[in-house]
Amino acid sequence: MEGWTTHTGRALALAIDNIDTDQLIPARFMSIPRSEGYGPYLLHDMRRDINEQLLPDFPLNRHDGFSILVAGRNFGSGSSREAAVYALIDAGVRVVVAPSFGDIFSNNAVNNGLLPARVSAEVAGKLSNTLGDGTAEMSIDLTNGMLTLDDIAEAFELDESWRVKLINGWDDIDLTRRHIPKITKFKGNRSQTAPWAWPAAAD
Repeated sequence: MEGWTTHTGRALALAIDNIDTDQLIPARFMSIPRSEGYGPYLLHDMRRDINEQLLPDFPLNRHDGFSILVAGRNFGSGSSREAAVYALIDAGVRVVVAPSFGDIFSNNAVNNGLLPARVSAEVAGKLSNTLGDGTAEMSIDLTNGMLTLDDIAEAFELDESWRVKLINGWDDIDLTRRHIPKITKFKGNRSQTAPWAWPAAAD
């Protein structure tokens, strides 16, 4: 996974609360190989009518080329479904800005390089109102935890360990490896203070 510190792209408002992982990608599409791309199935059932025709008024159907979504509360709630993150990434989304996220979704997002940027409901509403039915350029500064849209500049919340992972392109194993010197020192000390806890040397 490639790390990043800044991103500038087109932002789109999807001001809907409680979009869960089953809506982000319905379960029936998860048997499709990831190599084929999950982007076409992002929000499949919300974007289409009963005849599988795209709904012209749905935000994602009106615009192409967006990489930032400004969403409602509780984005990514529901089942543990990493494919929901895959669908967003394969559709070109790099950042989701929302007042709150599903916990498992957030972890999956960060582990795949997608930023779940938490802002207050007031800020999310201000961003959505500014975007309206269109798109506009938004910039994300991951290092300083800031986003800018037109004359709006706001801080977003992100767990510090997640920030480190996104900037460096690390997964959980990489995050642990940065503590190897401390782990090695503790192991050495522990082997002296509790030798009974260590396996006997082979003859």
